[in-house]
Amino acid sequence: MTTCAFRRDCPRATGAPGATTEAKENSLHITTTLPRIADAQPASPRGRRVVDAPIRMFHWLFALSFIGAYVTADGERWRAMHVTLGYLFAGLLVLRVLYGLFGPRQARLAPLLNRAGGVRRWLRSLRQRPLLQADWRQGENLLIALAIATMLFAVVPLTLSGFAVYQEWTGDWLEDVHEFFGNAFLAVALAHVGALAGSSLLRRRNRMKPMITGRIDGNGPDLVPDERRWLALLLLVAAIAFVAWQWIEAPNGLVPWQAIAAMVASVFS
Repeated sequence: MTTCAFRRDCPRATGAPGATTEAKENSLHITTTLPRIADAQPASPRGRRVVDAPIRMFHWLFALSFIGAYVTADGERWRAMHVTLGYLFAGLLVLRVLYGLFGPRQARLAPLLNRAGGVRRWLRSLRQRPLLQADWRQGENLLIALAIATMLFAVVPLTLSGFAVYQEWTGDWLEDVHEFFGNAFLAVALAHVGALAGSSLLRRRNRMKPMITGRIDGNGPDLVPDERRWLALLLLVAAIAFVAWQWIEAPNGLVPWQAIAAMVASVFS
């Protein structure tokens, strides 16, 4: 803070009446104009935006396409729907990789892979310190990142084996491979959801919120300045259009009406 001793217009501390009092008032005025912590802006109730709309749309379409493909895996009457959802599942992965390569910095996959690669270093650090002193928050985040990376990589053998089975290129052994990767993907996905739910309870903070609203609690600037809702809407329309086109092209539709009627009857019986 600039003191009054270096200013020419400041009154000197002389014996003139009121000079000392005036100097104190000027000093008090200078001090009270400094910013105070109490004047800082409070945290926004909306929080900070950390995930844009296209990533959230991909996340939910990715999850729904896998669930649909897994449910329709058994039975010849569901075969067309299962294959269509498998194509959609693989196509979403391709779009996600392209968005990670050419999209904004926040959508890049490299940070996710780096965090997943840090799991081994974190496990080695457990040997060098007591368990009570371990950074469990870091380990929790690393394991969640590892689960996401594992699911993304598992899509490749899962969809390729499924395509080979659909084309009847090999025997039953490849069908077993396809089923193995499908069950493995489901197990990792359930572990991922369970880890997020457990972390939310322990931290008393909704860890699933970023994939719902795109925001986390706290004050500070948005890490994602542009929401890009138009791109998320375009992705949704493209997914719906692909399924609709496949339905029209199928001789009996993706799901025969007899199968739908039987399913409805089994629910209400």
